[in-house]
Amino acid sequence: MPPIAKVYEALGAIGDGRVHIEDARRASVTSSEGTKTYEVDLTENGREISSNDNASFWQGYLGYPAIAVMIARGLIRVDQAAVRALTGVPWKELNTRHRNNYDRTLEEVLARVADRGGDPEAIRAAAFSVLEGVRAYEPRQGPRRRPPRATSK
Repeated sequence: MPPIAKVYEALGAIGDGRVHIEDARRASVTSSEGTKTYEVDLTENGREISSNDNASFWQGYLGYPAIAVMIARGLIRVDQAAVRALTGVPWKELNTRHRNNYDRTLEEVLARVADRGGDPEAIRAAAFSVLEGVRAYEPRQGPRRRPPRATSK
């Protein structure tokens, strides 16, 4: 199972409109800084998912692009208030600043949500609900594919 932080990133990708469904099996997700496009493929029955993001390739768990595509395809339900609260988050910048300490990144993100009048506890609950949805769906990870290189914006 992915770390919960990947669910938050997936919700942000949905909110930012960075998820693009290409056809019944293929989709793409643009990175938060806009310099990478990840490819996400599902098998015909939707039970096997393959993505060329860093987490899927290097860590062996579903990364945020795969989770975002599962949400966009309606395989997992999501709280739209959580999606709206996580739009515009510069995930790459924050993860880099916090040296990929996802707990620290999430602390900062939830503090920003609170500063904008949002409810961090509701966002946490929504993220855990999505993670439970991923767990219940039981997707199998497809072949690992090397991540794309960053391009200029």
